[in-house]
Amino acid sequence: MFRSRILMALAVVLIVAAACTAQSSSTATLTPMPTRAPVYGPAITNQEQSLIEVYRRANPAVVNITVVLAAQGLGAQDGNMAQGSGFLYDAEGRIVTNNHVVDGATRVEVTFADGSTQTARVLGVDPDTDLAVLDVDTVLPDAQPLPLGDSDALEVGQSVAAIGNPFGLEGTLTVGVVSAAGRVVPSGLSQFSIPQMIQTDAAINPGNSGGPLLNLLGEVVGVNTQIQTADGVRANAGVGFAVPSNIVARVAPALIAEGKYTWPWLGVRGGTLTPAIAQANGLGETRGAYIAETLPGGPADKAGLRGATREGEVGGLPVPVGGDVVTAIDGQPVRAFDDLLEYVALRARVGQTVQLTVLRDGREQAMNITLEARPREGE
Repeated sequence: MFRSRILMALAVVLIVAAACTAQSSSTATLTPMPTRAPVYGPAITNQEQSLIEVYRRANPAVVNITVVLAAQGLGAQDGNMAQGSGFLYDAEGRIVTNNHVVDGATRVEVTFADGSTQTARVLGVDPDTDLAVLDVDTVLPDAQPLPLGDSDALEVGQSVAAIGNPFGLEGTLTVGVVSAAGRVVPSGLSQFSIPQMIQTDAAINPGNSGGPLLNLLGEVVGVNTQIQTADGVRANAGVGFAVPSNIVARVAPALIAEGKYTWPWLGVRGGTLTPAIAQANGLGETRGAYIAETLPGGPADKAGLRGATREGEVGGLPVPVGGDVVTAIDGQPVRAFDDLLEYVALRARVGQTVQLTVLRDGREQAMNITLEARPREGE
């Protein structure tokens, strides 16, 4: 009896082993994506393993950018140098970086992870989003273009990683989370702001500019661009900003093809309607974008949108009075001034006519405005 039980147990083991072998053979016809062997150890977590794989795949496509800056002032000579980062955008050798990294450069050099250096050409720049695209002649075999992810799908708290060259320290990986999404931040190179910026606490320092912000799938979700600091110290304070990948996907092809990107323009200045402004204008608890000024000759000015006509006072503080309040655009609610700017920038195009729902003197009215191209600096 004991022997028969042993034989039965062995038979079960053989059946299970055969089943496992059959399952393995049935999936062997699939071609798995090539990957390196995991480096799991007693102290390596799943998230750490993900970061290791992200770095292995992405770092060969991240470059160190060195620029020689144009001389400033009478009699000065070229020779001042600056550094930044960038990443391989496509197999043709196009590299995405920040506009401010190459602004004023007379020479641009790109160094890959293996130490090889090439002279790069600037194909195009967009000061309004602080993006630029470079071009090199040769792409290294190990450097695969980094895919763009969907920045609109990011969630606050999601893990992200930045790779770049802070203070010239090439191939540096820092890790953090998405601290906030949808920030509107001045570009620093033009009068316009960048919508939908990603805020992160991943360490970003001088030299990181232009490098990728990646999710744990290894997709670029942003281009590291700015840091917010205190007391003028140019170092990480836990508040960094990245241009979202969905804006990169919109702008980069135009920079490659035409050397520039043309943004639609409404031609207004203003802010979110505050309780004080609402009180001064007799608007109750209305929410919307308050129009403080329409720029002369701009689309809003031509259509008759009205800016503030005088200055009032609430609680001892000056407030604008007489301006229109935009509460919707093309039927979409406008609760803040940024809502208006983001709709025009990201959901409209040059030459498109948009319909604004406007409160003027307490009465609602519709107003059609045909958008024009944003003026460039000096125009």
